[in-house]
Amino acid sequence: MAPRFGLIGIVTADMAASLAFYRRLGLDIPAGADTEAHVEAVLPGGLRMAWDSDDTVASFDPGWPRPTRAEVNGRISLAFLCDGPAGVDEVYAGLTAAGHPGHKEPWDAFWGQRYAVVEDPDGNTVDLFAPLSDAPAGG
Repeated sequence: MAPRFGLIGIVTADMAASLAFYRRLGLDIPAGADTEAHVEAVLPGGLRMAWDSDDTVASFDPGWPRPTRAEVNGRISLAFLCDGPAGVDEVYAGLTAAGHPGHKEPWDAFWGQRYAVVEDPDGNTVDLFAPLSDAPAGG
């Protein structure tokens, strides 16, 4: 049997801050998980997302180099479909007002989507998108 993609993992320096960010994006993350070393949430469709603290990863991989924010930025991004073009603007404004760095303000992309990019607390880029018309969302 071929392997199946089943989990997106994020290593975080601040579990509570990371979980708060992703809760703002609508993920159903267990209450009280902010102090855990490993947290998982099941996403729609059955895919799972998990967070591990830096210390957890270092516990089983002592040679693991803790990346700086600059080393993290742009290595991977997650994309969240918003409720229409105005939704992209609203989510971006809410996240940046909450103190999360905006990486690229909302714009109408040539591929037919309203698009914006923010950073999570660890510097991972998170894309926000919605179709500009009734075309499929893609992304």
